[in-house]
Amino acid sequence: MAPSATTPPPVEDPAILALRKTLTTESEPLARRFRALFSLKHLACQSSIPAIQAIAAGFKSPSSLLKHELAYCLGQTKNMAAVPFLRVVLEDKEEDSMCRHEAAEALGAIGDVGSLEVLRGMRDDVKEVQVVRETCEIAVARVEWENSEARSVEKLRISDFASIDPAPPTPLMEEAETIGTLESKLLDTKLPLFLRYRAMFGLRDLASPPDLPTAVPSVLALAKGFADPSALFRHEIAFVFGQLSHPASIPALTAALADLKEESMVRHEAAEALGSLGEEDGVEATLKLFLNDEEQVVRESVVVALDMAEFEKGGEVEYALIPETAAA
Repeated sequence: MAPSATTPPPVEDPAILALRKTLTTESEPLARRFRALFSLKHLACQSSIPAIQAIAAGFKSPSSLLKHELAYCLGQTKNMAAVPFLRVVLEDKEEDSMCRHEAAEALGAIGDVGSLEVLRGMRDDVKEVQVVRETCEIAVARVEWENSEARSVEKLRISDFASIDPAPPTPLMEEAETIGTLESKLLDTKLPLFLRYRAMFGLRDLASPPDLPTAVPSVLALAKGFADPSALFRHEIAFVFGQLSHPASIPALTAALADLKEESMVRHEAAEALGSLGEEDGVEATLKLFLNDEEQVVRESVVVALDMAEFEKGGEVEYALIPETAAA
């Protein structure tokens, strides 16, 4: 029903408007736009539809790095209002494959059954870009798992991480899986990617908190994943290292970033993971070596990573623009 003449128009949140302006203004420094995005993500995860719309407005940007992060943040909201925006990105064959992959992953995180047909079609399309095809494979498996009876009976380890991951960790068995058995699953290229991802996140959870006796062995096991033939898989290893922020991952992340033959989606993720370790000796110096990298997504990731490093050293509570600050 249309509002009557006496019904006041909806009041737009000035904080969200300010954050949206920061996010969508190309002349704003990229690091500041990322901070605005994470503030909007916080609001969007509280079911703010205007915040979701504000995040989606950023898809007009030419920056593939920013757009891929927008898709990730929309997936983390687990809100169906984000689905139409993500579907547009996924189905746009002219869009950067890194962004399309992230959109597919986000649809899996949301658990949208209505997107299964599209995801399955791309999964089975041999002409589709490999990273998109592989992501759709994992997303289909995640949506199916999310809506299965097995999901309701599985016992999962309580995780230190609040993120909605591409796959849940390996379920707890009567006999707990060892680092060795999880590593074997992680590296077994004959297994479906979804099961290998479950092992990956199982190892991640065994590496947190960082003083656990299983932490360093789990990080070293995960690092072996950088030798995998799948760029998608290698990129996810780097992402997990970013979540863990464990100093034992620095050598592997540095090697991935420094490998100029490595896929840019892997190198960019390695750079951002190093940014989360900004307090560690030598990390900032390493990142600065790649400020003029030939790959734009790597250059931009280094800028964001250095800003994250400053945040880590500064002891700020949350890597984001506080809405009140943004609106000032």
